[in-house]
Amino acid sequence: MELRRATITAVSHYVPETILTNADLEKMVDTNDEWIRTRTGIRERHILEHGATSDLAAKAVQQVLAQRGITAKEVDLIIVATITPDMMLPATAYVVQEKIGASKAWGFDLNAACSGFLFALSVAARFIETGVHSKVIVVGADKMSSITDYTDRNTCVLFGDAAGAVLLEPTDDKKYGILDQCLYSDGSGGAFLNLKGGGSLHPASHETIDKKMHYVFQDGKAVFKSAVVCMADVSEEIMKRNHLQSNDIAWLVPHQANLRIIDATAKRMGIDHEKVMINIDRYGNTTAATIPICLSEWWRAGKLQRGQNIVLAAFGAGYTWGSMLIKWSLENPEKS
Repeated sequence: MELRRATITAVSHYVPETILTNADLEKMVDTNDEWIRTRTGIRERHILEHGATSDLAAKAVQQVLAQRGITAKEVDLIIVATITPDMMLPATAYVVQEKIGASKAWGFDLNAACSGFLFALSVAARFIETGVHSKVIVVGADKMSSITDYTDRNTCVLFGDAAGAVLLEPTDDKKYGILDQCLYSDGSGGAFLNLKGGGSLHPASHETIDKKMHYVFQDGKAVFKSAVVCMADVSEEIMKRNHLQSNDIAWLVPHQANLRIIDATAKRMGIDHEKVMINIDRYGNTTAATIPICLSEWWRAGKLQRGQNIVLAAFGAGYTWGSMLIKWSLENPEKS
C-alpha cells in the first residue's frame, strides 16, 4: 500500500485575556523582573482565571474549523496533547468533542508533557498516511496555572496557559507536509520533572495536599542540562538524515521553555537568530501549546510561507524529546 502524505491545512491558537507579568510575580514571591528575564527570557504569561483546559482547546479548534471552512461534524479524530486534563476521566478530547459538536469524531489524550504536540502530530500523521482518516485535529493545550505552586519562585515564573491547534489532511503533492520525525524518551528523567500526586501511585489525600504533591516539580539544573543537549542533538539529527544544511531551513520552531535552550539549539543547527520562532517573552512555557502558537502567529503574520522547510523541536518531562521536518503547504493568509 502506498502511503499518503499528511499536511497542515489550518492552524490557530487561543490565549486567555488575563496577563501575569514579572512585576506581578514580584509581589507574590521573592523574585524580580531582571532575574526572570535573564534566566528564562520571559516577561509575561497569560492565565485562565475561570475554566479548564478544554475551554482553551475548544476555542483554538473552533478557529481552525472556521479558517478551513468546515464543520465539526466533518472531523474524524481529535487528539489532545495535555498534562492538565479537565479530569482523570473522561479524556479531555471527549470534552472538546462535545463542546465543538464533533459528533462523528473519536479521540484520545496524549501525555508527553512539553513534547506533547510534536508526539501527537506524529501519531495523527499515521492515521492520515495509512488512509484511516482524512481530517484529524491535533490540539496542544494546558492550563499550567492549575498545577503551579505560586509560592515556589523556581517554577511559578515559568508557566502560562494557552492552546494551539492544527488540522491535518492528506495532500496529493508529496513534496509537502510532514516529511520526517525523530522521537525519543528516557523514563529515568521522570525523577527530575514530575507531578507526583493524583495518580494511582499517590492518590489524592490530606497528606499529598499538605506535601504539595499536586504541583509540578522540577529540578531546574538537571532539566536544563538535558534539554540543551537533547533538543540540539535531535534537531541536528533530522537535518543530517535529510541531507539539509542550515540555509535549507526557513524556520526553527522550538519549544518555548527557556531562551538559553532555544539559543543553544539554533547554534547547533547553524541557524541565525532571525530564523528562529521565539515568543516565550509574551507567553512563557505553555507546554504542549508552545509550538502550535508559534506556527499560528508566524503564519498569520505572513512570515511562514508555502514551500518553506521548517524544523520543530521539543523537550519535556518523561524525559521526552524529538524533532520533525515539515515542508509547509498552507498558503500565506494574504493569498488564501
